[in-house]
Amino acid sequence: MWDLIQREAVYLWYYLDIQIRQIAPYWGLGILLGSAVSVFGKKFIHGAFTRIGRRKMGWLGVVPASLLGIASPLCMYGTIPIAASFSEQGVKDDYLAAFMMSSILLNPQLIFYSSALGQTALMIRCVSCFLCGCAAGGLIRLFYSGKGKSFFDFSGFHEGKPRDTDPNLLIRFLKNIGRNIKATGPMFALGILLTALYQIHVPEDFVGALFGKNNGFGVLMAATIGVPVYMCGGGTIPLLNEWLADGMSMGSAAAFMLTGPATKITNLGAMKIVLGWKRFCLYLAFVMLFSLCTGLITDIF
Repeated sequence: MWDLIQREAVYLWYYLDIQIRQIAPYWGLGILLGSAVSVFGKKFIHGAFTRIGRRKMGWLGVVPASLLGIASPLCMYGTIPIAASFSEQGVKDDYLAAFMMSSILLNPQLIFYSSALGQTALMIRCVSCFLCGCAAGGLIRLFYSGKGKSFFDFSGFHEGKPRDTDPNLLIRFLKNIGRNIKATGPMFALGILLTALYQIHVPEDFVGALFGKNNGFGVLMAATIGVPVYMCGGGTIPLLNEWLADGMSMGSAAAFMLTGPATKITNLGAMKIVLGWKRFCLYLAFVMLFSLCTGLITDIF
């Protein structure tokens, strides 16, 4: 029994060391980038979105709105009060939908994390998240624009006091890094641990058989398991990296990277509050359908 425990400990330490060497640098640099954007660029990003919302850009407005959502460093519960303030300033629902959808899916920190998966996966993630934001905004404009009733219900949401208030910019930056590590560190460590356990106990051909190339069922499975499995961006990158190495198709990975953050429990809770049950169900249907189509198209090309 003791020999078994020792052997497991050695294997676990070996694979943990590999994962930390491969992924931890991207996590650390992602934290630095995310904190830099939060401290030095957040006001510029939100100011730019407000200016876009005041202009008469028509359908084209969802494009910069989606891009700015990706650039925003806030989590969903931070984005909703900001979106509420935008709504009070007269920003239309289609622009808000594009901003919020892409903000849910991606942020500067997660972009850096995802570079650990390789250039192809990074490009697919960025493009698909941007298009998802544009599609959300376009659908709101097509079906809800001009009906006299807001798609979102922001009642009760107000922009909170900013936490990055220290007059010394360096101290402000360091405090933000500390909060970032505290928020993402536990899930990142859990992702590393789960990946190491997966490497030890799961056969290499399992993922290839389940999520293999040109397998529509695999894409559907990846889109579906993204709902319960997704923890946070930093936590799933090690797992995705290993799954891709073991034969997961890029389309399946793309579907997982869309449904995961969009259906993360905390994000679902936030969206339920501002949408209500009917529109919340539409949101889930849109996410699943868009993810499935993205995965299938990715595998075709």
